[in-house]
Amino acid sequence: MSATQAPHRSRLVRGLLWAAGSLALLLGVIGIVLPGLPTTPFILLAAACYAKASPRLHHWLLNHRLTGPMLRDWETHRSLTRRNKIVAVVSMAVMVSVSIWSFRGRVAVQLVLLATAAIGAWVVLRIPTRKR
Repeated sequence: MSATQAPHRSRLVRGLLWAAGSLALLLGVIGIVLPGLPTTPFILLAAACYAKASPRLHHWLLNHRLTGPMLRDWETHRSLTRRNKIVAVVSMAVMVSVSIWSFRGRVAVQLVLLATAAIGAWVVLRIPTRKR
């Protein structure tokens, strides 16, 4: 979404987009500490929702010290560098491995962790790759 995009006209749609953006932001924050839950796609989704629901919140995300650089880079290029993809997938794999090890003997939990990690890696790897 462009930073200059006007908010949606319908109050109901803006409310639903705000709610979806807030949920996505919450999931993105949880993804920072929960292995296998990808952070970046949820932050991107939050920014897209806020761009149409609340220019103030979209501006806040774009200028936040943690989310701003990633969002500005995404809005400019709509892709990730190979290095960013490798860092994302490797760090996810390390954290999921530690989590799976810590839940040894609980096969169901281990399988859920493995499945969510696979989905997270798939999401990251599907994003177009660009050169630096």
